[in-house]
Amino acid sequence: MEFDTVILGAGAAGLMCAAHCAGPGRGRVLLVDHAKAPGEKIRISGGGRCNFTNTGCEAANFLSSNPHFAKSALARYGAWDFVSLVSEHGIAWHEKTLGQLFCDESAKQIVAMLTGLVAQAGAEMWLSTSVGEVRHDGALFSLTLDKDGTPRQVTARRLVVATGGKSIPKMGATGLAYDIARQFGHAVTQTRPALVPFTFPEGRFAPLSGVALPVVAQTVDGPPFAEALLFTHRGLSGPSVLQVSSYWRNGEPVKIDLLPGQDAFALLRAARAEAGRRGLARVLASWLPTRLADAVAEELAHPGNLADLSDPRLQEIAQRLHRWQVIPGGTEGYRTAEVTLGGIDTAGLSSQTMESTQLPGLYFIGECVDVTGWLGGYNFQWAWASAMACARALSGAQG
Repeated sequence: MEFDTVILGAGAAGLMCAAHCAGPGRGRVLLVDHAKAPGEKIRISGGGRCNFTNTGCEAANFLSSNPHFAKSALARYGAWDFVSLVSEHGIAWHEKTLGQLFCDESAKQIVAMLTGLVAQAGAEMWLSTSVGEVRHDGALFSLTLDKDGTPRQVTARRLVVATGGKSIPKMGATGLAYDIARQFGHAVTQTRPALVPFTFPEGRFAPLSGVALPVVAQTVDGPPFAEALLFTHRGLSGPSVLQVSSYWRNGEPVKIDLLPGQDAFALLRAARAEAGRRGLARVLASWLPTRLADAVAEELAHPGNLADLSDPRLQEIAQRLHRWQVIPGGTEGYRTAEVTLGGIDTAGLSSQTMESTQLPGLYFIGECVDVTGWLGGYNFQWAWASAMACARALSGAQG
């Protein structure tokens, strides 16, 4: 079967690309996915309400070997462009914190909008279809596809790879995009799980499981993130931890400010003056969740009263509260990671079109590229923006 464009992956980027590159006079477009339904990661995202973009999205919110690569696509298709699309389709939305935009009702509305646009544009969609061999003969791509157990041979002048990274393998995530990239001469940067909870040996924080509080967390080289921290049976989670996990390297400490925006030394001195007979754990419980206050006091090994503590000792305690350091044993891995850090080296792609500089007609978009966003709608915005950069290039080429 002959097509002008084949798009592998009916996730956020693939759906967006198909919806905008297909149409009258633009040739036949085929969208392929192994799953039974399109947009599965969209459907489960944001607690089922899809944090579809972030109003503050810019290149500084992304990790990449080339921090400038994402600028072009993000500048030409920004957060408010996608908001306009959502609003045009009658999808109500709201802003939570830090510029994060969510559907009022359901993430399924975003999937329905995109699949509707794909159908309206006239693109074909094959679901439950696995990808076998991919070849290029100098003029055409040739793909061996297995649709519902039936082998199909497909050719296309252009191939768009939007199959994502390795995150959440139970949903079928694989390294297919990286395999195709390497096959055609592209480098792939080191990949690892990102936006993922930390684990600790021997259930260190199991007694604190369920405790949550606002903190500022930071790795050795990463920026500070002022968001919530959650203790779990296996370790640490919550938005602040997911954010810093993208910057963390094995063996490095994570610094956590347990009393952000406060002067712990001044608080401790005032507490000593007002009620010096109280123990440290009881005093800390005025500012921290009780179980955490008990654990911190025990870690500081101070069984006596606050009145027994000198100013230098209070300074030490205050410093620990503002710079509590832990060294994770690891992360929960791709099983729960929201995205994959690293990917197809941007040095081999055009930032304007997402086309390969190694092989004309080959494009890579979305998560499989070495552009990884912060938590909070940034990765969806990269999917929309990179897909639109590609779709516009394809529309021009096909038109």
